[in-house]
This record gives sequence, C-alpha cells and structure tokens, in this order.
Amino acid sequence: MEIVAALIDVILHLDRHLQWLVQNYGVWVYAILFLIIFCETGLVVTPFLPGDSLLFVAGTLAAAGDMYIHALFAVLAVASFAGDNTNYWIGRFLGPRVFTREKSWAFNPAHLERTQRFYEKHGGKTVTIARFVPIIRTFAPFVAGIGRMAYGRFLFYSFAGSVLWISSLTYAGYYFGNIPVVKQNLALVIVGIVILSIMPGAVEYVRHRAPSAGRER
Repeated sequence: MEIVAALIDVILHLDRHLQWLVQNYGVWVYAILFLIIFCETGLVVTPFLPGDSLLFVAGTLAAAGDMYIHALFAVLAVASFAGDNTNYWIGRFLGPRVFTREKSWAFNPAHLERTQRFYEKHGGKTVTIARFVPIIRTFAPFVAGIGRMAYGRFLFYSFAGSVLWISSLTYAGYYFGNIPVVKQNLALVIVGIVILSIMPGAVEYVRHRAPSAGRER
C-alpha cells in the first residue's frame, strides 16, 4: 500500500518532483526523463509509470525556463521510439511464453487480451493510436512483435505515434501549462489528463464485458 500511495503522490505532484529533479540534477534531468519514457513504452513490466501527465508537466517546466522545449521533445521522442522498438523485439523473441502464469503481476494476461482486442478493432494503426492509451501503449508494440507485424510497417506507425504523442502533450504543457488558472490547479489538470487517457480503455473494457454479462444471465 505504501508503494501505491507513493506512486499516486508522484503522479499528482509531478510538478514538484520534476522541479526537484531539475534543481538537483540540472541537464541530467533529460536523461532521467528519457529513461522513464523508454521504460514506460519499452518494458511490459513497467506500464504503471507516468506517461501523459509527465509529458504535460515537463512542458510546463520548459515554459518556465527550466528546460528547453525543443530539446525536451527530441529527447523524449527518441526515448518513445526506442522503447517501442525494444518492446517489439522482446515480443518477437519471447512471444506469449511470458504470459504462462495466469496471476502474474508483472505479465498480466488480461493486459495482453485487452491489447489484442484493440488490434482487432484498429489493425496496424493500433501502434500509433495506443500511444494515447495507458497500459495498451506499453503492450501494443509487444503484441505487434508476437504477431510478427512486418517491421517496416511497424516502424512507420511507431515513428508517427512517437512524434504525435510526445509533441501534442509536451507542447500543450508548454503553451497552456503556465496560464494562471491552469498553474494554480495543476493537480486537478493532472487528474483530468489521467482520467481522459484511461477513458478509451475503460469504455472498451465495459463494452467487452457487457455481452459476457448478458450471456451469464
């Protein structure tokens, strides 16, 4: 429970934590953010790391002069693209063998099934669309590797998704994050971003469960 509470605190107060990192690590904050985004997109064991909210808050700090926005975009776009491709090849080489344990915390089969349903609905575009959906964002390249999607096709969707995801949220934070009303209510804005980002997955889950509930009756 303490770990969960700490994670929630980090997500809700990303501005404070990032400011502390900038103040204490200076230019190394780019490397730290690179690592977080790389792990969130590249390792199926770390889908809980902050993504959308982290990008938005990083953009707000860039607007305040703590980081250079274009360098931030470039570093994180590379991190996202590299993470995606790492995840693809992990999926391609390991395949579904890592999901043999039904109740594994690290490799939850439900996450795999949810991502597969996303692929059934959106096809190859899932690699791009999934960037804006937590959990699925982490598992989409992994499933693409399992399914042996043509690598050239994967690269196209991965590059497009990386650029769109990183640019939309970092530049949104840069241009809107320091508006007084947003800055004074940043915790609420972060909660809003988290809710908006998980809504597509939640709707998909409810739609999937509804027919099952009807059959059980």
